[in-house]
Amino acid sequence: MLEDIIDYLQQLPPVLWNLVLVAAAILSGLLLRFILSLLLKQKTKAEDYSLYRSIIRRLGPPFNVFLPLFILNMLSPFMVMQRKQMLTLNKTLEILLTIAVAAILIGIVKIAEDYVYYHYNLKKADNLRERKVRTQLQFIRRLVVGTIIFITLCIILLSFDKLKALGTGLLTGVGVGGIIVGFAAQKSLSNLLAGFQIAFTQPLRLDDVLVVEGEYGRVEEITLTYVVLLLWDQRRLILPINYFIEKPFQNWTRTGSEIMGTAMLYLDYNVPVEEIRKEFLRLVQNSEWWDKRVAALQVTNLTDTAVELRCLISANNASQSFDLRCFLRENLLNYIKTHYPQSLPQTRVIVASENNNVPA
Repeated sequence: MLEDIIDYLQQLPPVLWNLVLVAAAILSGLLLRFILSLLLKQKTKAEDYSLYRSIIRRLGPPFNVFLPLFILNMLSPFMVMQRKQMLTLNKTLEILLTIAVAAILIGIVKIAEDYVYYHYNLKKADNLRERKVRTQLQFIRRLVVGTIIFITLCIILLSFDKLKALGTGLLTGVGVGGIIVGFAAQKSLSNLLAGFQIAFTQPLRLDDVLVVEGEYGRVEEITLTYVVLLLWDQRRLILPINYFIEKPFQNWTRTGSEIMGTAMLYLDYNVPVEEIRKEFLRLVQNSEWWDKRVAALQVTNLTDTAVELRCLISANNASQSFDLRCFLRENLLNYIKTHYPQSLPQTRVIVASENNNVPA
């Protein structure tokens, strides 16, 4: 029966025979991919992260293209066509297979990235180590993907006789050296080198809290050429990456997520400092945002009209520090208004007698 079908198909016109082979390659490739996905899905667990789920998501689309192309490449010798058409088909399949393999390699890189991201979760309270690893991983991933694309382009160029010289030049040391020298005078390479420096010296990392250009925000993304800060009001501040090499900026979480914060109070000279300090300590100890490391209230300055009190407190991260400082300002203000309203800032006027300049 099968031999009869093959004999019948071989009697078809060349165009139909070739279309049958193409259809068989596509169906076979999709069938193999479907079988592989079923085998992987059986091992997938219902959780936030699964290595098998990551493999299906990252490698599924590339394999949808690679497997049919690979089978079609194996079946191409059985196609009936002229020599020139056969050469064109083989060259096209070669280029497409090269691109598909590059896509698979990029998918493998992303699988590794998913694995590391799962094991280095930024949701921890003290996530300094996680931010270090993720910052380096993000830069390395972009560099590896860029290298894969560059090598793929060179391989494709080398497959053409007329472009072989160009492809060879890109891959030789002289060619690469020429490219580096040619780009060295451009700002883009300066940003790239700054990205290397930031990735491995890490003056800033993902999720770091920075104050840049008078703006407070968290590092949301670090690319090869720019950094994105997510500001407190959901705006994004985008800066070239070499900005952080050439100019000063504040990094509030450089060595850890813990942070110190202050809340300033300006009161009259008759303020009972000790009573305010007792209320301050009571509020801090009952607060969920305090990390129980530092809590102090001190007189830090005297002016001609007011006394400056500084509330110094610590918290696990910048967000909790901000909430704690606002909490202290609001509650201490209410306490002073209720119990010591005379200690709020006042302006005094002295009226002197015209005869002897003695206060009336």
